[in-house]
Amino acid sequence: MKNWTGMFWLLLVVLTLALAPGCAKKPATGGNEEQPVVTNVSDKDVSGVDQSGMSGSGVTDRTGQDAGLQAASAALNRIHFAFDQFSLSGEARRTLTANADYLRANPGIKVKIEGHCDERGSDEYNLALGERRAQATKDYLASLGISSSRLMTISYGEEKPLDPASNEAAWAKNRRAEFSPAR
Repeated sequence: MKNWTGMFWLLLVVLTLALAPGCAKKPATGGNEEQPVVTNVSDKDVSGVDQSGMSGSGVTDRTGQDAGLQAASAALNRIHFAFDQFSLSGEARRTLTANADYLRANPGIKVKIEGHCDERGSDEYNLALGERRAQATKDYLASLGISSSRLMTISYGEEKPLDPASNEAAWAKNRRAEFSPAR
């Protein structure tokens, strides 16, 4: 009986060490908002936002990527949010209406809605805010008749800024919801 007890504790220690996380979390920056993430740095600033989108035809190009999904990415435009907000502005609603028109015309396309934040705030806060932004975007598209089965959400929080700078202009670009192909 003594051997089994010793082996149990040894096994428990080994499993605990094996399952322990392998990387440390970066320290929180404090504040109440988001953090940066890099994507298409060539996009225009928020005032004249050149918002890229999605594609999807089923034809693959020489790199092996689905040309239809690439086209959908280009056709669906990103939207931006105010500081510490996930409500949709009038401009965001107009952009999403155009995106819904594209999705209705291309019923085979499924999209991943990505919620993003600026660099201010803790990682946890920004992931939650990014999720609320993505969900608000999904809910609005669903209210326009796009099946929620075609829409999935993910939050990247501050991890993928469009502009890595630490200023108001960069933060405004980084507070967004974007669209990428989903399969």
